[in-house]
Amino acid sequence: MRGDPSGRGTVRVIVGRLFATVACVLAVATLVSLIPSNSWWIRALDFPRLLILVAIGVTAIGVAVTMIGRWAWIVIAVLAFAAGLQAWRIYPYYWFAPVEVARADRVAPDDRASCFSVLGLNVYQHNRDYTPTRRLIDRMKPDILLLMETDQRWVSALAPSLVRYRTRVVRPLGNTYGLVFATNLPVRSAGTRNITDRDTPTLYARLSARDGRPFDYVGLHPRPPLPGQDTDLRDRKIEHAALAVADHDVPRMAMGDFNDVAWSRTTQLFKQVGGFLDPRIGRGSFPSFPADYVSLGWPLDQLFLSPGFTFRDLRILPDVHSDHRPLAATVCLAGDRARARNGSPDDLDAQARAAARSMSER
Repeated sequence: MRGDPSGRGTVRVIVGRLFATVACVLAVATLVSLIPSNSWWIRALDFPRLLILVAIGVTAIGVAVTMIGRWAWIVIAVLAFAAGLQAWRIYPYYWFAPVEVARADRVAPDDRASCFSVLGLNVYQHNRDYTPTRRLIDRMKPDILLLMETDQRWVSALAPSLVRYRTRVVRPLGNTYGLVFATNLPVRSAGTRNITDRDTPTLYARLSARDGRPFDYVGLHPRPPLPGQDTDLRDRKIEHAALAVADHDVPRMAMGDFNDVAWSRTTQLFKQVGGFLDPRIGRGSFPSFPADYVSLGWPLDQLFLSPGFTFRDLRILPDVHSDHRPLAATVCLAGDRARARNGSPDDLDAQARAAARSMSER
């Protein structure tokens, strides 16, 4: 007995309308994400751009299969426009985009003193399995270590690993904004400042590579966009850090959990004002959150370098039971040789500086 063709047609219409609805939602989300607002729910749409782009592709296939006629072409055209906007925002982080920071594949023996390793990790304060993080630190022995969300229990648990570092800046806090900075490199100054409020410290340090060349280091962990918490404080902290080092006459680097993605307006302005380059550009986005689904996640943990740096490696490491993956790199302070190989930072004009200053003061 033959099935009811009208029944199959009805199902197809319903599924087609469902795909059309999803298409509208994705298109609206894409357009809303371009609004220059600090409202938490708008800025949260900056994060899953790659995921939305994948969803647009799947939806377009569904529309092509289940819809026919003029409306199918209209919906596909809307999806194509939304996909173009999303791809445009994350284009620099495709593997085929031009790179900004040269890789130091080979380092001469005389230059090895200019290279050092860094490790950054948001430990997730409520994670009480300290052993994977302690083993990671002991195995990698980074020259610079930045840990975030460290309360007193975390500091106590990691004490056997931290004691091996000559310089330690420890700010344990129970509000998920504690911070630990540790290094065995020569230190000229290191400390925290409370830029936006009393309980979200930023780390500022002036260090030297083993060959004696100085550089500035900034460690950031601002507040994320959440219901009832817009991005004013986050943006203020990020842009204040850029302005704080913008006019320094030494190379600089910044890292941390920015609670923002690399392609957002706020982080791109930070990069421009601070005179930074991004070693991920032309190589991938290196997503670090959420730890269990990084292939569908986004890059909340950042590493930015001024043009005097190259890098030997940059990795997102395996899960250590946090909600973030660790970010590790080996960078080299190569001076003029690095500048000759690297791209140039975005021009810092009066408008960009004024925009950063406005964000840092609001």
